[in-house]
Amino acid sequence: MFLSQGDTVQKLGNNIMVIYQDSKANYWFGSWHDGIYKYDGKSIIHFTTKDGLASNRVEEIKEDKKGNIYFNTRKGLCQFNGVRFSTWTVVLSIGTEWTLNPDDLWFKCLTHPNSVYRFDGYNLYRLQIPRTKLGEDYIQKHHNYPDPYAVYCIYKDSKENIWFGTATLGVFRFNGKSFEWISEDDLTEFHDGPANGVRSIAEDEQGYFWFNTEYKYGIYNNKAIIKKDSENRIFYDRIENIGSLDGIRNGNLSEYLSITKDNNHELWIATYNNGVYHYDGKNIARYTVKEDNNEITLFSIYKDKAGQLWLGSHEAGAYKFNGKTFERFNIGPQNE
Repeated sequence: MFLSQGDTVQKLGNNIMVIYQDSKANYWFGSWHDGIYKYDGKSIIHFTTKDGLASNRVEEIKEDKKGNIYFNTRKGLCQFNGVRFSTWTVVLSIGTEWTLNPDDLWFKCLTHPNSVYRFDGYNLYRLQIPRTKLGEDYIQKHHNYPDPYAVYCIYKDSKENIWFGTATLGVFRFNGKSFEWISEDDLTEFHDGPANGVRSIAEDEQGYFWFNTEYKYGIYNNKAIIKKDSENRIFYDRIENIGSLDGIRNGNLSEYLSITKDNNHELWIATYNNGVYHYDGKNIARYTVKEDNNEITLFSIYKDKAGQLWLGSHEAGAYKFNGKTFERFNIGPQNE
C-alpha cells in the first residue's frame, strides 16, 4: 500500500454527482468519472485511481462510527482511513446475513444490480434481493431489459428500518426480520422501455414517506392500513401528494431525482433539468439553477451539518444555497 496524498487543485471538476460532509466537517464530492474531491474549508484535494481509488466513478459516500470514509465505486467499495484507500473483498451471502444492526452501512451493489451490500465493520456482504412474483413475471416478459430489482437508492428511516428504491418494482422495507413491498402503480414501471425508478426517499414530520411520485405514504402514523393483499402485507396509507411540481395538472415533474429536508423540516426537491422546488407544507416555490443563463442539469441535493443546502450537477460542479439562490461553489472569500 502507498500513501494517498492526492493533488491540490483550485476548483472542483464540472461533474459532481454526490456530496457528503464527514464528522470532521470535511466535504467530499464524488464525480461520475473524475474521482473524488475533499474540501477542508481551505483547500481542495483531488483523489483518483492513481491514489488508490478503485474507480473514478463514485456513486455513494458514507462514514462509519470510527471516522473511516467509504466510497462506493463501479469497481468496488473503497475505505479511506485518512491515510490511504483500500478496497474491500465481498463475502457472498447465503441468505442468513440479512440482518439489521444500528452501525451497519448499506450500499447499492453496482456490479450486481439484483443485490445490495451490507457492511458490518468486519465483512462486506453481498445480499441478494428476495424474489417477488411481480419481479419474476416482469423478467419473463422482458428478459432483455435491465434488472427490475436494481436498487437506485437506500434510506434509513426514523425507526432505523432500511428502505430500498428499485428500478421497476417500487420500494421495499427491511425491518430486520421481514421484507415488505409497496408496489402501487405510481411506484412501479412495468411498461416497455427504460424506467426512471425510485431514486430518492424522504420521511417528513407527519410520518409520510415521499418516493418521487404524485402520492405520499403514511407509514408510522394512525392512518396506516394493516391488511393483506395477494402477495404483501399492506402497512401504509396512500394519499394524493402535491402532484406535479410545476402546478400543471398531468405535468411532467411528478418524478424527481433527489429530495432532502431543511432544518425547518421543509422539503427541497431537485429535478433533472427544471431546477429545485421548495415545499413548506402549503406552497411550492421554484429556484432556477443556471450557468451563463443556461439551466443546468442536476443530480442530487444534500443538507450539511449546519443545514446548508448543496447541489451536485452533471456539467457545472457543485452549487450552494445562499438563502436566496443557488450559486456555484468556488474557493474564495464568498465561501468562508
